[in-house]
Amino acid sequence: MNLSHSTILVAPLNWGLGHSTRCIPIINALIDRGAKVVIASDGVALGLLQKEFPKLKHYELSSYRISYAKDGRLFKLKMILNSYKILWAMYKERQDVKRIVKAEKVTGIISDNRLGVFYRSIPNVFITHQLRVLSGSTTYISSKLHQQVFKKYDAVWVPDFESENNLTGRLGHLDKKPKNLIYLGPLSRFEKKEEPLVYDLMVLLSGPEPQRTMLEEKLLNALEQYRGTALMVQGKIEPATAKTRTAAF
Repeated sequence: MNLSHSTILVAPLNWGLGHSTRCIPIINALIDRGAKVVIASDGVALGLLQKEFPKLKHYELSSYRISYAKDGRLFKLKMILNSYKILWAMYKERQDVKRIVKAEKVTGIISDNRLGVFYRSIPNVFITHQLRVLSGSTTYISSKLHQQVFKKYDAVWVPDFESENNLTGRLGHLDKKPKNLIYLGPLSRFEKKEEPLVYDLMVLLSGPEPQRTMLEEKLLNALEQYRGTALMVQGKIEPATAKTRTAAF
């Protein structure tokens, strides 16, 4: 498909690095097909895409400013208290998107879990692996609320297999498949290469704070007892890549 006359806005959520990293192969595919790509996000998600695609035009969107509770028992309460931040960010996103669409003459939008990134008169795609929002006793309500978002989009892309052998289980699969739902298969910017074995274990971290750092500290303590060789990728965006070797590793 030739997209040489298309301008596509790609906007991943800044909630860890997973949303932005899985947009990288999509952006590359759009560029390969001749499309002009414009990037919009915030925080480390935007920082990663700027480093990966320094020549692409980018815009900063309002942050959702979401953080997890340190105590897991307070998780739902913290999310409820944060809900006004999400609603305000969605409102700001809609205003920002209007300006970007007009300024860049955008002809299509791909939103990775950014709920306010949508423009009615052009094609809109929503990327998510979370068809069900598994929240314990409130799963039914949280899932239905999230699924309402899907209805306004022309297509919902799920980065997983549709078959029984999949990555997301109940999270990314529904009993009844909506007509606009498309399974893309896993999205990765990596390619398989034959390389000599260097490490016995790799730890790849990402996610919102403070939970990301709390998990990193627990894993570092556990790795002190590990007898093999290990590599930890911290999932941080810094001006330069740094490698630190510890005795445990």
